[in-house]
Amino acid sequence: MNKVSFFQSIRLKIIVILSLFILLAIQVIGTYFGQKLEENLVKTHQSNVEDRLQVLVNNLDDAFKKERSEDEEEQTLQEEVRDITETYSSDIFSELQVIDSQFRVLGSNSFDMVGKKISGNSSIRLALVHGQEDDDVRRNGRDRVYVRTLPITDEGVAVGAIYSEASLEGVYDQLQDINEIFVNGTILAVVISIIIGILVARTITKPITEMRKQAMGMARGDFSKKVNVYGQDEIGQLATTFNDMNDRLKLANQTTEEERRKLSSVLSNMSDGVIATDEKGNITLMNDPAAHLIGVTLYEVKGQPIKDILQIENKVVDVKELEEVGTLTIDFSDDEQLFLIKANFSIVQDEEGNFMGLITVISDVTEQEKVDRERKEFVSNVSHELRTPLTTMRSYLEALTDGGAWEDKELAPQFLQVTQNETERMIRLVNDLLQLSKMDHKESAMYKKRIDIIPVFNHILDRFEMNKTELIHVERKIPDERIFVWVDQDKITQVIDNIMSNAIKYSPEGGKITFQVVKEPHRLRISISDQGLGIAREKVDKIFERFYRVDKARSRELGGTGLGLAISREIIEAHHGHIWASSKEGKGTTIYFTLPLRKRKRGSRK
Repeated sequence: MNKVSFFQSIRLKIIVILSLFILLAIQVIGTYFGQKLEENLVKTHQSNVEDRLQVLVNNLDDAFKKERSEDEEEQTLQEEVRDITETYSSDIFSELQVIDSQFRVLGSNSFDMVGKKISGNSSIRLALVHGQEDDDVRRNGRDRVYVRTLPITDEGVAVGAIYSEASLEGVYDQLQDINEIFVNGTILAVVISIIIGILVARTITKPITEMRKQAMGMARGDFSKKVNVYGQDEIGQLATTFNDMNDRLKLANQTTEEERRKLSSVLSNMSDGVIATDEKGNITLMNDPAAHLIGVTLYEVKGQPIKDILQIENKVVDVKELEEVGTLTIDFSDDEQLFLIKANFSIVQDEEGNFMGLITVISDVTEQEKVDRERKEFVSNVSHELRTPLTTMRSYLEALTDGGAWEDKELAPQFLQVTQNETERMIRLVNDLLQLSKMDHKESAMYKKRIDIIPVFNHILDRFEMNKTELIHVERKIPDERIFVWVDQDKITQVIDNIMSNAIKYSPEGGKITFQVVKEPHRLRISISDQGLGIAREKVDKIFERFYRVDKARSRELGGTGLGLAISREIIEAHHGHIWASSKEGKGTTIYFTLPLRKRKRGSRK
């Protein structure tokens, strides 16, 4: 197990979580505090502005209501408004204007505005026309200002208005200073929380780290160490429980290891498959040879009944009966392949003799069964093939000796001719068997050489056309070129003789045999087709088996041994070629075989 880095450890997570909690709390408090402080400071500032404006309104209200004579020494309204404005204007107002009902500025803290008319200010228009107050916070460039507009009324009619702007930047500068103090406090609190988190995390993670190291040692089989107990809290109780578990695992591991060694020793010295079950017959253990034989893994069949896995549920009802059965040969064959398994059963009992399980040893006996079947079939076929000519010969010889037929000058030669034919047939059969036996034991030598195969094909076909007596036409589809192959000429001639002889035997009079040669990449494909009765699809692949005949009566009548195609297959395979057949009932049969083309050597001109 890899070492856990600090950035992946629980210690960092505790520190981060604790710091985030404190930071979150401070941020929530700070946000709430900042919002409330901003509201209070703005309200206080606005209240100060309002107080100043109320004093100014009261004085201006008297000035606007005062009756004035035409005495030149008496102050005009504009002069009195200007004096009041100068008196009550202060630094709190960035702009202060007193406007009469004609939208003309009577007084202002900016002297260049006095006497001018203001028509585009909506708040002033509302105050003069409708007598409505207005207040708002606006941006004046980068500065925020509090704008306040108040009407001056006389018996409910607006005779003037006060327009003021008071800067709020002082308030927000004060807020910024407070926020900076708060941020510094937050940083200090986070640093302290990290230090405290490190100390707290260390007290929590230290015993956990020790338990982790001990768990890694236990995984390696080291149960000698103990975890330190630092207290009686939950972590301390966990450490105590961990030590108890360590002691129990140590004892259990020793017992298990002892049993494992015994079982491993038994299984490692067996080449056959072994399957173990519990008392219910469910599989608990299986070695690799057994898994290979039945084609499943232990993971797939663990806990399943052995009767179902070995497909013997129809042979036994209870797994205890398998001890009496002892040995079973189980057929796992399918339509394409023969597969037989031999299973030997023995039960496992406890000290009191109770049934505790089953041990099954399985082995593959397919090849042994094939050999036995082939031996029996071979003996049967040879016996059958020899019995027929021997029986015929004995009958004719008895007729010659006992019946006096040897004195008959007409019958005697015929009987002797029959015995001679049967003798030659037995000789051919024995010779074919000897040839197959030599080829099976790799004793038949191949004398391969590089030859132009096309003249060989033509020579063989010429010979058949000269010797055939049936009215059968041989059609040649042979390319007019030189094709060199590396073969044993005599053996290839024997293959073509066997195939052509069968084609002639099974072709009707007036039929046609087609001999075709096709040059393909890296090989030469030869096909011989007849127009005979054909072969059923399920029997086509069997014609290359020994002693197999499609029409047994006709084959024996024509003197066939049933080994020609089997010998041909052995010869072609010895040349690293391939032979096969295709046929349709009633439309004839085609035998194909291939020969590898000799690769041209680099630099050769031939």
